Amino acid sequence: MTLRLPKFQYIGARSLDEAVEVLVELGPKAMVVAGGTDLYPNMKRRMFTPEVVVGLRQIAELHGLRAPGSAIRIGSCVSLTDVAASPEVRERFPALSTAAGLVSTPQLRNMGTIGGNICLDTRCNYYDQSAFWRKAVGYCMKLEGDVCRVALSSPRCLATFSSDTVPALIGYDASIRLVGPEGERIVALRNLYEMDGMSWMKVQPGEIVADVTIPDPEGLRATYYKLRDRGSFDFPLAGVFVGVRTDDAGYVDHARLVLTGVYSMPVELTEAQNALLGNRLEPDVIQAAAEAAYQRTRPVDNTGGTIIQRRRTVRVFVRRALEELAAGLAMGGVLKPRPGKGEGS
Repeated sequence: MTLRLPKFQYIGARSLDEAVEVLVELGPKAMVVAGGTDLYPNMKRRMFTPEVVVGLRQIAELHGLRAPGSAIRIGSCVSLTDVAASPEVRERFPALSTAAGLVSTPQLRNMGTIGGNICLDTRCNYYDQSAFWRKAVGYCMKLEGDVCRVALSSPRCLATFSSDTVPALIGYDASIRLVGPEGERIVALRNLYEMDGMSWMKVQPGEIVADVTIPDPEGLRATYYKLRDRGSFDFPLAGVFVGVRTDDAGYVDHARLVLTGVYSMPVELTEAQNALLGNRLEPDVIQAAAEAAYQRTRPVDNTGGTIIQRRRTVRVFVRRALEELAAGLAMGGVLKPRPGKGEGS
């Protein structure tokens, strides 16, 4: 069956003010698009049928990667390819470079944007299907139905948030600038999401993600590991950002472990972080953190792979990531991004 886009009007906004004005005027009849790598396929499957699509590509303010002082600011329309290849990102935020380089295929990374990856729709095997398939099986609460097909007694939608770049951005303490009808506001990215597959972002009507700012990592060494069915382009079945900073004696004084691809929002693995704090990255400490991550991870059967595979992989990835970081600290070297790696268990 050939999937075709529904009819819609396209408006290429020239400024953020113009884009916000259209969104306010049309309300739920309008949606914004940057790269379109997520929105247009969803429109073909009739998950979204906006009457108007507001394009953001021509807005100069949303492009460019700048380094104001010790921070880096990335416009929301900067492509994932440019994020992954940026010398500033590769040098100072290698885990973000790795994560951006692991999103989908080169062609889609050329089109897909950092803003789009931040706002990525949640996914589920019962939701990400054609309209014909969903009607035949029975609609779910995320679209047209009233039950979660993954867990019929669940009071909320269990669709999964599967962005690769968001766990890295959260791990690096990034914030975003939202521009809307009430002006602009700055939101720490870790506070943007909530545990609901239908309403996973705390974005007000008419608001647009303008840019993301990442502060100085202040010695944080980090990496990102990703599990996917097909190593060339799939969404993460589980992905983990692991970052640590140590004092002069080698004791961990700052730790960030952020999980994606398992819940309806990115989740910080606080128990694993606590297992690292105040300790050196020795084998028993690494194993304790990996076990804590495993105990915290509770996938449901709403995406590819098996539940136990995804859960066990998180334990393996945390252990491997910490071993990698420990080896880098022991050698005194600087971690580099690992494009094309990170799959498997």
